[in-house]
Amino acid sequence: MSSVAVLTQESFNEHRSGLLPEQAAGSSGAGDEDLPTYKDAFPPLPEKASSPEATQDAGNAWTTKIRPLKSSVITQVFHVPLEERKYKDMNQFGEGDQAKVCVDIMHKTGAHLELSMAKDQGLSIMVSGKPDAVMKARKEIVSRLQTQASATVAIPKEHHRFVIGKSGEKLQELELKTATKIQIPRPDDPSNHIKISGTKEGLEKAKHEILLISAEQDKRAVERVNMDKVYHPFITGAYNKLVADMMQETGARINVPPPSVNKTEIVITGEKEQVALAVAMIKKIHEEKKKNATTIAVEVKKSQHKYVIGPKGNTLQEILEKTGVSVEIPPTDSSSETVILRGEPDRLGQALTEVYAKANSYTVSAVSAPSWLHRFIIGKKGQNLAKITQQWPKVHIEFTEGEDKITLEGPTKDMQMVHSQIEAIVADLVSRMDYTEISVDPKFHRHLIGKGGANINRIKELHKVSVRIPPDNEKSNLIRIEGDPQGVQEAKKELLELASRMENERTKDMIIEQRFHRAIIGQKGEKIKEVRDKFPEVIINFPDPATKSDIVQLRGPRNEVEKCTKFMQKMVAEMVENSFSVSVPIFKQFHKNIIGKGGANIKKIREETNTKIDLPAENSNSEMIIITGKKANCEAARTRILAIQKELANITEVEVSIPSKLHNSLIGSKGRFVRSIMEECGGVHIHFPTEGSGIDAVTIRGPAEEVDKAKKQLLSLAEEKQTKSHTAELKAKPEYHKFLIGKGGGNIRKVRDSTGARIIFPTADDKDQELITVVGTEEAVREAQKELEALISSLDNVVEEHMTVDPKHHRYFVVRRGQVLRELAEEYGGVMVSFPRTGTQSDDVTLKGAKDCVEAAKKRMLEIIEDLEAQVTMECIIPQRFHRSIMGPKGSRIQAITREHNVQIKFPEREDPQAPPAEAPVPQENGEANGEPKEPVDPAAPKKCDIIVLSGRKERCEAAVESLKALVPVTIEVEVPFELHRYIIGQKGSGIRKMMDEFEVNIQVPAPDLQSDIISITGLSNHLDRAKEGLLERVKELQAEQEDRALRSFKLTITVDPKYHPKIIGRKGAVITQIRTEHDVNIQFPDKNDENQDQINISGYEANAVAARDAIQAIVDDLEEMISEDITLDARVHARIIGGRGKGIRKIMDEFKVDLRFPQSGAADPNQVTVTGRPEMVDEAIDHLLNLEEEYMADVVENESRMAYMKPPSSGGAAEESRGPSKGFVVREAPWASASEKAPDMSSSEDFPSFGAAPAAGPPKPSPWGPKRF
Repeated sequence: MSSVAVLTQESFNEHRSGLLPEQAAGSSGAGDEDLPTYKDAFPPLPEKASSPEATQDAGNAWTTKIRPLKSSVITQVFHVPLEERKYKDMNQFGEGDQAKVCVDIMHKTGAHLELSMAKDQGLSIMVSGKPDAVMKARKEIVSRLQTQASATVAIPKEHHRFVIGKSGEKLQELELKTATKIQIPRPDDPSNHIKISGTKEGLEKAKHEILLISAEQDKRAVERVNMDKVYHPFITGAYNKLVADMMQETGARINVPPPSVNKTEIVITGEKEQVALAVAMIKKIHEEKKKNATTIAVEVKKSQHKYVIGPKGNTLQEILEKTGVSVEIPPTDSSSETVILRGEPDRLGQALTEVYAKANSYTVSAVSAPSWLHRFIIGKKGQNLAKITQQWPKVHIEFTEGEDKITLEGPTKDMQMVHSQIEAIVADLVSRMDYTEISVDPKFHRHLIGKGGANINRIKELHKVSVRIPPDNEKSNLIRIEGDPQGVQEAKKELLELASRMENERTKDMIIEQRFHRAIIGQKGEKIKEVRDKFPEVIINFPDPATKSDIVQLRGPRNEVEKCTKFMQKMVAEMVENSFSVSVPIFKQFHKNIIGKGGANIKKIREETNTKIDLPAENSNSEMIIITGKKANCEAARTRILAIQKELANITEVEVSIPSKLHNSLIGSKGRFVRSIMEECGGVHIHFPTEGSGIDAVTIRGPAEEVDKAKKQLLSLAEEKQTKSHTAELKAKPEYHKFLIGKGGGNIRKVRDSTGARIIFPTADDKDQELITVVGTEEAVREAQKELEALISSLDNVVEEHMTVDPKHHRYFVVRRGQVLRELAEEYGGVMVSFPRTGTQSDDVTLKGAKDCVEAAKKRMLEIIEDLEAQVTMECIIPQRFHRSIMGPKGSRIQAITREHNVQIKFPEREDPQAPPAEAPVPQENGEANGEPKEPVDPAAPKKCDIIVLSGRKERCEAAVESLKALVPVTIEVEVPFELHRYIIGQKGSGIRKMMDEFEVNIQVPAPDLQSDIISITGLSNHLDRAKEGLLERVKELQAEQEDRALRSFKLTITVDPKYHPKIIGRKGAVITQIRTEHDVNIQFPDKNDENQDQINISGYEANAVAARDAIQAIVDDLEEMISEDITLDARVHARIIGGRGKGIRKIMDEFKVDLRFPQSGAADPNQVTVTGRPEMVDEAIDHLLNLEEEYMADVVENESRMAYMKPPSSGGAAEESRGPSKGFVVREAPWASASEKAPDMSSSEDFPSFGAAPAAGPPKPSPWGPKRF
């Protein structure tokens, strides 16, 4: 950074004019010597001189303060000879290990490395970077690229710590400097050998440095001199001056233990000669003092010892310096009052006088003052005491809590003044201050304090008192009030009133289930804030959520608490009503229909019934749909959801009467019994009434056939339970369960029919997956158990069988990672089926497992092979444009057909619209057609892209073709008036999109330029009727809207003077908005540029428009009756009348129903205020304003008179003139002071060249700063 001083012509003239006449003339007066010379003020830049002395003198002023700059980046080159290189592979230079090592060093240290090979095959490494980085990189290079040698050096054990240095800094520095690794033995190791490893050059350097450190320590010595502690002050001298002089003279370091440390040993360290000289000097002083010094003992009060010692022992040092006598004070923990003086006999008398003088220089006294007044004496932030302590800083004033006194301690001469001042303050406070204590139950304390201390702070400010309410941990009921006697009595009265009012308050506990607490509080406490705003005097406390408590506490005035309780009970009742929940079992396959396309159906049910409907996750096995809301709404939503299911399938619902006491036993543990019936009967839903309701009716819902079956089973099971029920359990491997159940439950049904027992298998959620439960009469259970055990034992008997399968069918069984084989294993007790390896052309297939399972699996495989043999391929021709519609979303429709008819369906590839047409000429080569001549294409033949191929049994393929053709969309036309088309389409197509989603069809509206009334609807035939009906319904709605729009377009105009328009509009449009809302009309005021500024347009229904016109006319009539009067109010009170943010003026305008207009800044008459309103209200408002002016003007006059005293006018005119003009900056021996040189011309660019100024017009001149280089 450099700074440039710019001297202008004006500033130069100012400096000249500031000189006194004799100074301006250049005469040498007495004061000239004090002025700096020109060279001192403006030192010249250093110039190249002939002699070094001249150079030094000339440049001294500038160069002495300039520090040389060091480069932040350095470069060093290191050489590694061939014989010391670690990596000597010449072929891999730049690619091998040493290149990787260099890259690693660069990352680790931040330095930049460049490698090069010397002629002698040595390695040169150039390292650039910051000095620390270069040193670290050097150490890494030596340790990783250079072979390492080692050596040991022996030095005395006591010198090791000097090699290590403070915190190991010396050792680290040595390792970096020599690029070696130095290992020093631990302190507990007796060895004195230091091990060094590194390069040969580094080893030599390190050894040399260590031996230098040791040699230097050999020259040093340590001496310890034992001496009585009483003689130490004579060695150190006053303020340690003597010992410092000895250290300077001898060069040794002398360590004398401080007085507080009970040690007698003085330690001297340094060079041997220096130490010997210092020891001799210390011993000499000791001998002299031992020989000549005597002691006297005097008694000094223990309390006065500290004054003899002085701050930090300064008084003792002062006595030692003055008299040469050491004063020995007993320790503070000792009860002794004896002070010993030691020194030359002729000096002891003077020292004794000093000791007594210091001891008696300070006195202690006490002032009686009640402890409650202490803080008033101290003042706010110690302001009152500060006045005394600033005047007498040596006096210490101490207040002890709970004691009715103030302790003063200080110099005797100051004590009397401070004592009298404190007494005067205490007397004054006692005369005008009072205190009282009142007893209030601690449970009311926080209510007295108020939120954020609002209540107590108000009382303090109002009555100018101090109120101390004890903290909760004190368990005290005493409240102390201090201050002005009258204020104390008033505050006491108010606090007692508050306390008595609180004692009359009521606390009520409400029982509200904790699950509703969060809802009552609302997000971010919004709802509870509304309750608290409605009942501001009631305190509502909710329990901590962690306590799981249902008790909400209300506290406040009895009536308010009752009202708040009723209000909150009503809130809770609504919440309870809205939290009714019902579960509806709906077959999983119908869930998507209940949701509807894009969630349209479920959204509509939610909105219309005002309920919350939750469906199970798609991957969940649950079929329950949960509806939450009001009971009536939940029932309505349930009815609508069941209606959708009933419409989609042949679902019936029956009720069976079973005694409620049997319900639990029929449901079974975790619903096992009832679930087994539901699964066995095709997934019917069985709904038992709520436990404890006493209702006997059990509802069964599902396909009619399955419902009858479930009803019979349920009744038979209930009958068994009523007569005699027995239960047995047996175990079987989970893989056998499917085989035991059989396809469609066939096997287990046989057992049940033959024995009459019910067999229940475990579900996926049960812990024990092997447990099978048998329920029924004792005899039936025994029979069923026997049959099942026989079956299970036969399954445990593993056999191996072979069968022949044509190799052409092998692929069907093993494709898709053997899916068919996995299904066989699951269904038939884990049977293993092994097919021969691919390419062996063997037809032998092995089946291994339980005998019955193998037989069943073999039978099933033969059925599959028979199906495969009977398979046919059939074509179904459907235009390609319908294929996507037939497939359905994610191929769902085609998957359903494939599963239903057990066929394979393959769709053709899509036709490429850019492919050449079939009639395109065949390309020719060498004048001949390429390939065989093709027969002409039959135009009536179907396209390949339209042919869908089906494979499977003939009858199944035919049924699947019929199903596919039923999915081909059909188009119908509906006539809709053209002018309604845009309303049907809706904003951005939302209307037509909604209809298309709702009815699952495509609706095509003709282009506007066609002016056609025909709208096309394309979709499945069963959807078209609903879509047409919906479209025509929408047309009726739009036509009704059109008629309504025509009725709403009635317009009328009212003429109103523009001056009344703002009043009709109202503040922020409040008045006009109310008229618009109340009459449901649109009211348009004229724009600024309109010709008819007095016309207001109203549009809407005719009756509403007329009513709105009458409302506006009524306002105008009121305004015309109003008058305006101008009054004169002093402008100085306008701001106070208006108030903060206009609150004051709004209050007046609302109270008197008038309008006030104050003058704007710069108005001709700043005091004129206009009042507008009804005559009688205007008069009252003017009277009120004039009264306010009179009141505020008294304050204004008082403030102005006070300000006159606070800011007296400046009286500095004459005094400043007498000082004369400023001398400015004056120097001696300036170049322009001699006659030969003239003063520099400030306007000259030669004398004062400018930086970066625009060049003047004309030929270029050479720059005084030299030729430009840019």
